This record gives sequence, C-alpha cells and structure tokens, in this order.
Amino acid sequence: MKRMNRKPTHPGVIIKEDYLKPLSLTITELSSTIGVSRKTMSKIINERGSITPDMALRLSRAFDTTPLFWLNLQKNYELWQAEHVSKEWQLIKPFPSQLLHANG
Repeated sequence: MKRMNRKPTHPGVIIKEDYLKPLSLTITELSSTIGVSRKTMSKIINERGSITPDMALRLSRAFDTTPLFWLNLQKNYELWQAEHVSKEWQLIKPFPSQLLHANG
C-alpha cells in the first residue's frame, strides 16, 4: 500500500481558505446558498464534519468543481486518519497469494 507522508488537508480548510476567504463569503451565506444549516457547514469548516455525497454535489455546483473533488478530499483525509490513529489493521496477515488467484 502506497503511504502518504503528510496529513491531507481536511475539506473544511479548503472551503475556508480557497473559497470563503477569497469570495468574502460567510458560513451563513454559503449555508443559505447551498441549502444546508449553518451548523452543518460550520462543523465541516471546523473539521468536525465530513463531506457526504449530497454535500459534494452541493459544493461542486456552488464552486464549479466536481463532486469527486470533494469526495476524494474527504476520502484521503479519512484514510490517513485511519492509518495513523489505529494500528490494529497492521496485525492482519494477508491471505497467501495462491488462494487469492485460485478462483480467477
């Protein structure tokens, strides 16, 4: 598995730094524009919430990006967190390769 060395940026930071600040938007204005509660948007901006597929669609429409852009940011962040917070997954032994390829 290819490992990422640096912690990926949370999508909320991207929203704040690359969109809200340059566009002089508030969390309230963004929330209203994309049809979500201010609380939901605030959680994402403050790195306590996640980008869902629905949110990815809303953000992609508002900022002329793609839903995959937002989902990939979230996926990369969560995968890095899982890899570095828990080490239990490292205790799993891979199946022998001949078993994996026997049915193929």
